[in-house]
Amino acid sequence: MSNPIAYPVFRTRDPVLALHVARQLAAVSDQQYAQVSVDVELRTVWEVLRIRRALPDSWFRKEDIEDWARDPSDPTGLHGGIHASELSCDQDFLHSHLPLWASMDDWPVGSVEEEFAALVGSNIGEIWWSGLVWPDVPASGIHGEANHARVSLLFNCRSADLDERADDHTVLVHVLRRSNDKEAEERHASWLAERIGQSVIGPRQE
Repeated sequence: MSNPIAYPVFRTRDPVLALHVARQLAAVSDQQYAQVSVDVELRTVWEVLRIRRALPDSWFRKEDIEDWARDPSDPTGLHGGIHASELSCDQDFLHSHLPLWASMDDWPVGSVEEEFAALVGSNIGEIWWSGLVWPDVPASGIHGEANHARVSLLFNCRSADLDERADDHTVLVHVLRRSNDKEAEERHASWLAERIGQSVIGPRQE
C-alpha cells in the first residue's frame, strides 16, 4: 500500500490567509466525499481547558511514547483518547500529563475550519482535508487521483510530522508517492499549486 507525499506550496504569518489558500487548493478537487479534521498540541492547563470549552466535540490524547512504556495499562485513558465531556478538569491531573493533543476527525467541510483557525493561537496545529479527488489532466500526463489526494494546513510549524515549531503557517499539497519518478510527483504538485496561483516552495516531505 502506497502513501501520499507532501509538497509545501504556500507560507505566511497570517492564519486567515493561510486558511484561504488551503481552501482554494482543496477546491481544485472534487469534494463530493471530502471531510476535514483538526489537531492541536496544548502545552498548558489553561490551553487544555480553553479548547475543551471551545470545542466540546474534541478528543484529547497523549503522544508520549515513553509514557506508554512506563505504563502500558494506561489508567488515564489518554493514550486511546478521551472525549472532551469526560476529560477531568482537575488542574493537577492535567498538568501531570502535558502536553495533550486535541483533535476532531472527519467532519463536514466548512464545519470547523474557521473556528479552529481562530482558536489555535501560538500552538502547533493542523487542519487537513481528506477524501478529495484530484482531477485527471491527460494533456499534462496527470492522472486523476483519489486515494492520496489531500491538503493540509500547518499552524506554527513547517513539518508534516508537527515536530518543527515555526513562526508561520504552511500549506501542503499531497499527491501519490512515485518512488521511481519523483519528477512526476513534483509535476503533479506544481500543476495543482498553479491552479491557485502558487508554486512548490520547498522539498517533498515524507
